[in-house]
Amino acid sequence: MITKDDVLSLAYLKKTDYTGSHQGMRYRMECITVDEEKHLQVTVWPEPFNFIKTKDELKKRNTFDFSQDGITDAIAWMNDCLFDMQK
Repeated sequence: MITKDDVLSLAYLKKTDYTGSHQGMRYRMECITVDEEKHLQVTVWPEPFNFIKTKDELKKRNTFDFSQDGITDAIAWMNDCLFDMQK
């Protein structure tokens, strides 16, 4: 299970993308701007390949508020995706 300790802070995410992996699932978190508002976009995909080498049809994306609550929601979503991949 992915926890808050596995994810870096909002200050870090403002500056650069964050990638990680857990039990066969890779993920990428990035700050995007939509209509002049910051959002947290999260992408998950199955291992073994990195973000660039993985086909788009294997990736799932979701967007959350760029806040601590958004990170909490993103982690819950990533754990749901991890559970689905392990079925």
